Amino acid sequence: MFGLSLPCQLIQGPAIRTWNCVAHFANLLWCKFNYTANPIMPRSRRRHHSRSRTRSRSRSHSCDRDRDTKRRKIENYDSPQHKRSDSSGKTHRSRVFDRGSSNERRYKRSKKRSPGSRRRHRHRHDRSLSRRKHSRRSYSTDQSSRAPSVEDDEEGHLIYRSGDILQDRYKILGTLGEGTFGKVVKVKDVEMDHNMALKIIKNVEKYREAAKLEIHVLEKIGERDPDSTFLCVRMLDWFDYHGHMCIAFQMLGLSVFDFLKDNNYHPYPLEQVRHIGYQLCFSVKFLHENNLTHTDLKPENILFVDADFETTNVYSNKRLREVKRVKRTDVRLIDFGSATFDHEHHSTIVSTRHYRAPEVILELGWSQPCDVWSIGCILFELYLGVTLFQTHDNREHLAMMQRILGEIPIRMARKTKTKYFHRGKLDWDEKSSAGRYVRNNCKPLMRYRQSEESDHMQLFNLILRMLEYEPLQRITLREALAHPFFDKIPAHLRLGDPQGSVDIRRERSLSISR
Repeated sequence: MFGLSLPCQLIQGPAIRTWNCVAHFANLLWCKFNYTANPIMPRSRRRHHSRSRTRSRSRSHSCDRDRDTKRRKIENYDSPQHKRSDSSGKTHRSRVFDRGSSNERRYKRSKKRSPGSRRRHRHRHDRSLSRRKHSRRSYSTDQSSRAPSVEDDEEGHLIYRSGDILQDRYKILGTLGEGTFGKVVKVKDVEMDHNMALKIIKNVEKYREAAKLEIHVLEKIGERDPDSTFLCVRMLDWFDYHGHMCIAFQMLGLSVFDFLKDNNYHPYPLEQVRHIGYQLCFSVKFLHENNLTHTDLKPENILFVDADFETTNVYSNKRLREVKRVKRTDVRLIDFGSATFDHEHHSTIVSTRHYRAPEVILELGWSQPCDVWSIGCILFELYLGVTLFQTHDNREHLAMMQRILGEIPIRMARKTKTKYFHRGKLDWDEKSSAGRYVRNNCKPLMRYRQSEESDHMQLFNLILRMLEYEPLQRITLREALAHPFFDKIPAHLRLGDPQGSVDIRRERSLSISR
């Protein structure tokens, strides 16, 4: 532009001529430099483009790192979408895998722009490849007769068959039960030649972490009670089988809930309720003395040592029925996956719904007394064969508590940050369908007694003290063991140091005399 205008401008004054010469010289320099560096793109845009390439390259590297991390996780984690292999040995590629491959292709396109980037990527790819080869190596060398064909179902359960051998030691004989955590199978220890129960956890991260916590708790319990004097289930072995945490236990019988269910929910006789309750209080008291809260006490987690039974004919609702009666009521406490030490983090919500204490529902914090509340609900269920609080809603649960146990203390109502109360009173419509359901199906606790005999009165007195709203006013398990309801436990069934039992009863009598 300056070159074309120059001849016209040379006839003007000296200042103008000087300015045009300078402009022409600058124009020549600019054109020469721009053509040499980049004849297409202006320098300012080229600098911006260089910065965007750098950012793109860094993003590509970060995507690659994420992809490697995802792939390493996938190889050690079998979720419903991440199957390791099928029966023919063909590898399944999940959507996450496909996304990783897409990122890889995108990265390969971008990495061509920079030789240095190519070298860095090759180095990183070699390292990630060596890691994957190492993980496969450790996978294939795991001691198992089924290593090449290990696979999981859509929920993360290990797929197995009767006769499979895990760790070249545990031969699977059959399935004992199934839960949200995984499955329990009956196995034979071919080295020791005896049967055991093996808990196989789902190949799901949260259940795997919970199993590790349970193993830690069981190890601590084993250190402090190696002979299972305090009736906690004994862990015999544990191992990681291709992402499935496996815990081996002594063989036990049915849970008190499964026996009740198989018996058409016919309640246990009072003497059996007494013995089961006594053992439960004794076992959980041991946990509390070691700064541990079980947090998931329920009939499903109390197992008979031997569930052999005899049948008797009884009249029920004016009909003759055949009822099972367990021969031995010795029990063991199981499932420490939610057990929490005092110094550990306390989750806001614990316990299975029907056995959940009010302080947990109201989110006021919890400790050992929440176990005592659960035991009170369990004793009621064993005695009557039905659940005390049959609900799945917090507000309805609190309404049932008030119907059965009386008004919730105003201190707890005011302290809670939940929205279940209005001006210290439970916000509950008794005229609604839910209100009618609670009114028709719940009644004051003492009206559930099946007899006016002293033994029945003592049981309900104990349950009532276990169901105190205020955790600090709730009876402790040491006090519960000294309750008159357990005085009729035969001497040969009493647990612990006999002298200690005498001391507990003496302490109770002294407290009464005061």
